[in-house]
Amino acid sequence: MSTSGPRNAITDVDGLLVGHHHRIGDGWATGTTVVLASGGAVGGVDARGGAPGTRETDLLAPENMVRRAHAVCLSGGSAYGLASADGVMRWLSEQDTGFPVGVEPHEVVPIVPGAVIFDLPQSEWGNRPDAGFGYAACDAASVEVAQGCVGAGAGAKVGSLKGGVGTASVTVGEHTVGALAVVNAHGEAVDLSTGRPWAADHELAGEFGMVWPNRAGDLGPDGSDAATSLNTTIGVVATDAELSKAECRRLAMSAQDGLARAVRPAHSMFDGDTVFALATGARELPAASGPFGVPQRAAVLDGLCAAAATSFARAVVHGVLAASSVGSLRAYGDVWPEARCARP
Repeated sequence: MSTSGPRNAITDVDGLLVGHHHRIGDGWATGTTVVLASGGAVGGVDARGGAPGTRETDLLAPENMVRRAHAVCLSGGSAYGLASADGVMRWLSEQDTGFPVGVEPHEVVPIVPGAVIFDLPQSEWGNRPDAGFGYAACDAASVEVAQGCVGAGAGAKVGSLKGGVGTASVTVGEHTVGALAVVNAHGEAVDLSTGRPWAADHELAGEFGMVWPNRAGDLGPDGSDAATSLNTTIGVVATDAELSKAECRRLAMSAQDGLARAVRPAHSMFDGDTVFALATGARELPAASGPFGVPQRAAVLDGLCAAAATSFARAVVHGVLAASSVGSLRAYGDVWPEARCARP
């Protein structure tokens, strides 16, 4: 029987830390979230939305040279927010962490892929994350992962509701798979006629802590503009398995399947849905010789991919449930307050 890790978070994968930095209020509702793998992790990526905003994704292609990333930077601010990764690079360089390009310890280039969400309408024009946000998120990184309107989820919106950051994990045999999602989708994550999230059936051991309301929600004025909003759900799926870049990409592809279960519709022309994968390599996959060696490894990888899909779907639900209202954009708990009382 599958169980979540001790924190039910992406940091159940040893070697990963998560940090947030955000500003909310006084014309601000945006931020940055960083997943740190300072020891390095093999990376992959899968982008399926029609409007992605990314950096360093070509580097993660299996045919390209550099294998390991040192952090993934997720940010608000649309394309402007890509600047937050500069601060992540500066923070890592101060730790002498990166791809070595010289003989001295400090002669490194940190590898920091990243992606952004479109949250510009939630802030006054010009208020968006910069390099200082990325640096501060690294300073705040720990194994404890705050959820909801934090970091890159500060200004997130999912369909008619306030979005946010969510995380989840699961053990698969001797391996761990974790996911972190910044839920900012064009589509809905909740059946608005019942108040039940689309991915509620992926719940593991009562983790959502809800008695679903089974009634339509009063969404208020912000519930009417979902069809014209520009959005994007971004995130990271990670494992302690030793994977190649191509296998990491397969893991990221599977996490996108979880997004498609949790948000309807997903991967629209208005989304830039992008998921990164990190494999720390702490635990090997089977590498048996002979005619059945490859299928054996593939079978274990398949189990990790299935876990990536369910974990990412669960992370989306957590992000929606943990969000709080910002301005006139209402959160799940304010639309269905009777469900909130059942939360742990």
